[in-house]
Amino acid sequence: MALHLYAATTSQGKLRDFRTAAAAHSLAIDPLPALDTIPAPEEDGTTFVANATLKAVYYSRFAPGELVLADDSGLEVDALNGAPGVRSARFAADAGLIDSPDANDNTDVWNNMLLLQRLAGVPEAERTARYRCVLVVARDGVALQTADGTVEGLILDAPRGTGGFGYDPLFYLPELDRSMAELDLDTKLMLSHRGRAIAALLARLHA
Repeated sequence: MALHLYAATTSQGKLRDFRTAAAAHSLAIDPLPALDTIPAPEEDGTTFVANATLKAVYYSRFAPGELVLADDSGLEVDALNGAPGVRSARFAADAGLIDSPDANDNTDVWNNMLLLQRLAGVPEAERTARYRCVLVVARDGVALQTADGTVEGLILDAPRGTGGFGYDPLFYLPELDRSMAELDLDTKLMLSHRGRAIAALLARLHA
C-alpha cells in the first residue's frame, strides 16, 4: 500500500512536481482538503527549514491523524549573496513591483525580470545559483521528518523554454545545455531539487 500524504500547497506547479516525483516512489500526494478555506500562517522564518516546519506543523492540525507535507523552496544566487532565497516567490513584491505573489497573475514574469535586472553586467562564470527545496512532514502538530534537495546551475541572461514555472526559464543546466523550462517533466523531476527532496524524504519515512 502506497504511503499517503497531504500537501499543504495550492500551487499547481508544485503539486504537479510532487505527484510526478511521488509516483516514482510508491508515494501518493494529494492537496490538503479545504486548504483554500484555512487562513495561511505568516511565513516569517529566515530559512527554508523554518518556513517549511511552521507550515507543516500548522496545517497538520487541520487533518487529524494524517501525514501533512509542507515545503519551502526557492532560488539562491551566489552573486546576490543567496537572494532571493526564502523570498523567492515574493522577490518582485518585496521590491514594490507587485502587491503580492499570486499563482494566477504575472508574478513569475516580474520575479524573472527583477532577477535579470539585478544580474545585469554579471559575467556568466559568476551567475552560479541553485534551486533548494526543504520538505517537512508533520502529524497532529508535531514535525516528524525533514528532507532537502538541491540542484546547481547558472542564471541565463534571457528566458529559454516554455515549460515549468517560477525561475525555470532562467535556470540553466550546463551538463544538459538546457534550461529547466526546456526539460520534459520526467527529466526535470529526476534532476530537480523537488524530486531529490522527495526521494530523500521517502527514504527517511520508510526508515
